[in-house]
Amino acid sequence: MNITTAKRLNGIGEYYFSQKLREIDSLNRQGKAIINLGIGSPDLPPHPDVVQTLKEESAKPNVHAYQNYKGSPVLRTAMSDWYRKWYNVELDPETEVLPLIGSKEGIMHICMTYLNEGDEVLIPNPGYPTYSSAVRLAGGVPVSYELHASLNWEPDLDALGKTDLSKVKLMWVNYPHMPTGQLPSLQFFTKLVEFGRKHNILICHDNPYSFILNEKPVSLLAVEGARDVVIELNSLSKSHNMAGWRVGMLSGSKTRIDEVLRFKSNMDSGMFLPAQLAAAKALSLGKEWYDSVNAVYARRRKLVFELLDLLQCTYDPNQVGMFVWAAIPDAHADGYALSDNVLYNANVFITPGGIFGSAGNNYIRVSLCSPEEKIILAMDRIKLAATAAATSKAEAQ
Repeated sequence: MNITTAKRLNGIGEYYFSQKLREIDSLNRQGKAIINLGIGSPDLPPHPDVVQTLKEESAKPNVHAYQNYKGSPVLRTAMSDWYRKWYNVELDPETEVLPLIGSKEGIMHICMTYLNEGDEVLIPNPGYPTYSSAVRLAGGVPVSYELHASLNWEPDLDALGKTDLSKVKLMWVNYPHMPTGQLPSLQFFTKLVEFGRKHNILICHDNPYSFILNEKPVSLLAVEGARDVVIELNSLSKSHNMAGWRVGMLSGSKTRIDEVLRFKSNMDSGMFLPAQLAAAKALSLGKEWYDSVNAVYARRRKLVFELLDLLQCTYDPNQVGMFVWAAIPDAHADGYALSDNVLYNANVFITPGGIFGSAGNNYIRVSLCSPEEKIILAMDRIKLAATAAATSKAEAQ
């Protein structure tokens, strides 16, 4: 049979981590016992009360049916309350909040809702690779805008505004920024909203990292007038250690929520109700929950800084989120070269920055989602590999 894949898959490769994990599995089968410091999947559990809520609700006989396409009113109210408490943003739980099966789903939903063939979308470079993939799958054209350390990893909106934006319909932004950990300034957020309004561009803000190692979570929707030009994704994956639960949310004006729901309601039938009720419980947790999670990440980040010092990388100690972004030394051609060197010689995997775009080529990213003892073991392996390399070089001379 001559069955070919759809043209929409042209130029869409397998997700980098999907491919790399297979290679790591192969190395592990060879006895390498790779320490994975690459992927941002929280290794800590959710709060015990969240798990208990799931257990109790799952045992009820009447919770296993299809669910409301807009999500449980209990969860929507919890999401609205969460935004009010932590972001000082008022959202109508009936019309301005839409629960998602993870915010990654929301990225695709937004692109499918708004993009026609040939519509352009502004994509951060470096940035989350899924933005570009989702745009292409929806028939759009990703147009990257470069971010630089010299501008605090914020786009030069003035320069961007002088380019041809006539075909641009959406702009993806993500702050605290992944992979660089850059926090947004209020001045930048205000200017971003003005940019969207001036150029008739819908600003799509992806906001899953605002609670990790950050004392002051911020929503782009808190900017005056933002609801006219902004929709925002959020997630419980990182903030509540619930990545595998697949609970996210989309917030914005009633018009935008209704538009996205037209697409989403044809794609799924809503989350398992006990999972929604457990998520509502998670969103009701107090500051002590976030403090406890961040205390763990702070200890790990300190060790990762030491690991990066061993690799002679440079980094901003004030970055936030569950990764550390670091510039590589001149001894390596790019982040891929350093990543491969550490993987094959020290059995430690670190993400090359180039997977996030060309502007990340001279960087690496280290995840904080591994126990302290593994980070310490990774450092020991890197030291041992460096000693072996130095000995081999001396012997060759």
